[in-house]
Amino acid sequence: MTTALEVHESADRVVVQLARPEVRNAIDHQMVTELHGVCDLLEHVPRVLLLTGKGGTFAAGADISQLRERRRDDALRGINSALFDRIRRLPMPTIGLLDGFALGGGAELAYACDFRIGTPRLRIGNPEPGLGIMAAAGATWRLKELVGEPIAKEILLAGRVLDAEEARSAGLLNEIAEPDALLEAGHSWADRIARQSGLAVRLTKAAFHAPREAHPYLDDLTQAVLFETDEKQERMTAFLERSKK
Repeated sequence: MTTALEVHESADRVVVQLARPEVRNAIDHQMVTELHGVCDLLEHVPRVLLLTGKGGTFAAGADISQLRERRRDDALRGINSALFDRIRRLPMPTIGLLDGFALGGGAELAYACDFRIGTPRLRIGNPEPGLGIMAAAGATWRLKELVGEPIAKEILLAGRVLDAEEARSAGLLNEIAEPDALLEAGHSWADRIARQSGLAVRLTKAAFHAPREAHPYLDDLTQAVLFETDEKQERMTAFLERSKK
């Protein structure tokens, strides 16, 4: 059976490739369903997610042939917005590897990642108003948090598409890598994360995304959990022993 994703699992990470290159990895119903399956996997066994696209493109947007047929009740179901929010809430960090186009729903999927690495040929933005709709899968609020209100409005209201250097300057990209080194760069970030305490990373991410009113109590509570772990004792003991040398 044809699938919309290619999934490669290892002990501490999962690499997922959007695999509809014939339509520039347009996000259709099947891809949404399969990405929910990936979320099931990563919620059950938390690991870093590396998300990339096949054929020199991340995702050129939602599948317009399907999007054109959607009506009010489809929008109210939040088909893409629910998925992207679920990806943002995954226990361990997510890394978007962005090549070519990341437009519309493809851009919103990238915004939901914790880290984003782009190639020099990246073009990222939200042209939805040009199609008579809005970017309704997270961009209207998430993009402002990422790049600030002025640039977010240029992208969302005036159709501005950023190139890689512009996206890096705006803080939308953590790194720029050549296309043939993109996956390697993603693994390098995953390696950095893997060197940290997995539980500490998970709880830090959860605290980071918690509402402001949950702090500082949430920080104290999560720190209390970490203070009682064997890993905390082992890591701090090892640090002190290294400091003596």
